[in-house]
Amino acid sequence: MIDERYELSMHRIREIAKEQECKEPFADYFKKAAEFLLLIDQTVEMAKDGSLFTMDLPQKKELNHRIYEEILPEHYEQSYCNPAYAVKCLSKEYGQILSALFAELHSLIPYAFECKELPDRMERIVIRLELFVEIYVMFVTAFKESSLPERRNLQETYASFAFDYAEDMMESAVFDQFSLENDFATKIVMESDLSDPSYLYSYGEYITENEEKMSRFLAKLPQESIQKMADTFTEGYRIGFLMTGKDISIKKTVNIRYFIGFERVVRAAVHNFEKIGLKTLIYRAQPSFFLGRGIQKNGYFATIANKQFECDHEYDKALYFTSKYVTRKLEAYKAALEKYRVQANDFGGPAVIESFGEPPFSPASKKESLQFSAQERKLSVEYAAKAGELLNHYVKGEERSFTIIAFPIPQIGERFEEIFEETIKINTLDYQKYRDIQQTIIDTLDKASYVRVKGCGENKTSLTVALWKLKNPEKETIFENCVADVNIPVGEVFTSPVLKGTNGVLHVTEVFLNGLQYKDLSLTFEDGMVTEYSCSNFKDNNEGKKYIKDHVLHQHDTLPMGEFAIGTNTVAYVVSKKYGISNVMPILIAEKTGPHFAVGDTCYSHEEDIMTYNPDKKAIVARENEVSALRKSDPAKAYLNCHTDITIPYDELGELTAVTRQGEEYPIIRNGRFVLPGTQELNKPFDE
Repeated sequence: MIDERYELSMHRIREIAKEQECKEPFADYFKKAAEFLLLIDQTVEMAKDGSLFTMDLPQKKELNHRIYEEILPEHYEQSYCNPAYAVKCLSKEYGQILSALFAELHSLIPYAFECKELPDRMERIVIRLELFVEIYVMFVTAFKESSLPERRNLQETYASFAFDYAEDMMESAVFDQFSLENDFATKIVMESDLSDPSYLYSYGEYITENEEKMSRFLAKLPQESIQKMADTFTEGYRIGFLMTGKDISIKKTVNIRYFIGFERVVRAAVHNFEKIGLKTLIYRAQPSFFLGRGIQKNGYFATIANKQFECDHEYDKALYFTSKYVTRKLEAYKAALEKYRVQANDFGGPAVIESFGEPPFSPASKKESLQFSAQERKLSVEYAAKAGELLNHYVKGEERSFTIIAFPIPQIGERFEEIFEETIKINTLDYQKYRDIQQTIIDTLDKASYVRVKGCGENKTSLTVALWKLKNPEKETIFENCVADVNIPVGEVFTSPVLKGTNGVLHVTEVFLNGLQYKDLSLTFEDGMVTEYSCSNFKDNNEGKKYIKDHVLHQHDTLPMGEFAIGTNTVAYVVSKKYGISNVMPILIAEKTGPHFAVGDTCYSHEEDIMTYNPDKKAIVARENEVSALRKSDPAKAYLNCHTDITIPYDELGELTAVTRQGEEYPIIRNGRFVLPGTQELNKPFDE
């Protein structure tokens, strides 16, 4: 049935590529979209007969470039995938919808590559082909009557597609996340000749010299180095369960997320996980805008072909995002989780290999792009809260863990190999030394009522962070001593601050968060909640506020300060300065190079009632704040489903001082140097 529908759709699309029934300027749009879909058809046929994967390397490169050509920066200005160009040529009334449609058709690229191994991909392809044909017919029918289809009718068709296929799409997404039957990428990792970079083109992702250089570099490393990287990674995952008193033996699967090119490390990690009883799930970062494709990637991915393209279509769902649709999608999500409840229950959590080194990116703001209304923003927040609640019901927070490690990619520059070696050292520092020094800091902080933080130079930070009051200091502590388990590398102490009494301004001159650059980022807190925010990325202050609301506040009107931490990894800081890579350091490492503050959920989200202990056996009691405390009475308000860390680097830090209720002051850092007795060892990398 699916094959028959596919052939019918492709037959019509072949006609669209040739016929003259559509009038300009729309004829050009449909012709180019149809030509792209014919390329998808060729890819499907090659995937089915196997030739897609047996071509020589030059042929694979040529196809990879052709299939992504439409959205590459050098072509994007004249592409209908670009809302600005589509609106210019087709008018705002039609350009936005047709640009959204063309963008969604690009999700067919990975589906085409997977269609032989994963038969359900053909249905994912077919329904989108049918949507394209349906939209085309609406234009042709209207032209015959010397008119144009009403935008309202086009939007209803698009919305009906999203509504009608919500259940199928959500089931497919949940299948990808939790089912071992989705082994397309696992086979690439475990069965390919990783010494030959041709395997990179088997994924269907956009591949560049970046991925090839990464793969070649790892291919020449001795197996001992690869194993050391994998061991650090998987042992961090295992210890994460151990440190929080969770039973890893009741879990059967783990998901590895990585940047394409790291397959040698991933293969070693898969073997390591097998030894502790876990099978590995590997799934692609979401390719469909209907299901949340965006600049932030969860899954495996490669160099983003065009980050502006991802940002331009971030809110295409405004075409159909109504309360009725949200209800439908939540029902579909629940049904999918219920269908795969056993697999979801077996899931232990993600193990993430982050990459860093891409040039900082600040997107252009386009008035032609679809945007959420105030009501749609509110709906988006409500959906995220309820979807998070559903997921936590089936993948229980009190039973799962995670780990994250980061490595550079060749885009970081000519000294990539040196930086990679330095990063291995950073990720494998002596945790015992840091554990003891950090305990000295924690012992001081446990005496404090609040911490005062001030910037220096151009940094305008002036914050007071309120801390929990200990009832039994002999057995309790406020801060967790982070010793490189779930968050690799070592190097921080962190807590959930008390919101009431947490006031002031957090400012950084430049920061790189989730793939995006922020200049002069400033957040004002009143009783722990964000009240004002700004950045200097755009001439128009309102554009800057929207940028922050979209990507830091994640559509919320405000967020609490969910975490306060002090980074102690001065080695990482010195490396970042030595190589001039501070602006591309991942937050995982950057957060260890100064005090950092997270907006959103606490570090103990959904795990507040699980007692956690430091190496000194003291119970960590600061596991919630006034917002997460609502979890028992109003869970939808307790969890924000986001957590963004913002670090003040040492060279922008004037002071960080612990202040007791009696007014005694204990300086911990002054002018970027540790001054608390027992912590001076941390200053050695600065001197060296």
